[in-house]
Amino acid sequence: MEPTSHTDWVREALARFERPLLRYALRITGDVETAQDVVQDTFLKLCQADRAQIEGYLAPWLYRVCRNRALDVRKKEQRMQSVDPVILAEHPSSQPPPGAVAQGRETESLAREAFAELPENQQEVFRLKFQEHLSYKEISAVTGFPVTNVRYLIHISLKRVRERLREQLELAPPTLKETVQ
Repeated sequence: MEPTSHTDWVREALARFERPLLRYALRITGDVETAQDVVQDTFLKLCQADRAQIEGYLAPWLYRVCRNRALDVRKKEQRMQSVDPVILAEHPSSQPPPGAVAQGRETESLAREAFAELPENQQEVFRLKFQEHLSYKEISAVTGFPVTNVRYLIHISLKRVRERLREQLELAPPTLKETVQ
């Protein structure tokens, strides 16, 4: 059902996008309170925006406003971004065998290290694609990168993480190699 009033539209957007935008802003700012302020500013801009100009482009518009505000705040505060990749090992709901949890954590740690080595622009498009589930076109609208560049950045980031993990696993103990394969 389409919201009828501007207030309902903003409320619906808030309910749908507040959490994902908080996650996104936190990745950029590295601070929870700052991320909350950024998201609040984003929704204030939405309240002031012309709905007709945003209709059909709400998600990319919100992410773009959030990104720009977070980058401005980060630049102003000169904070370094805390890297936390979305490459997380999922464990089945059954009880894992002894040692598997530690090996899973080590694998996750290796993935985080590989992700942290990526340039910031690759980390950003990677997160938008695999954590926020945005399309290439939406990522392009958020970042300002052409769609072809977004595709390339995602492709190259996956390739680099995969290569780095292979390198790290070649040096890893046999039990860790078995866990990952």
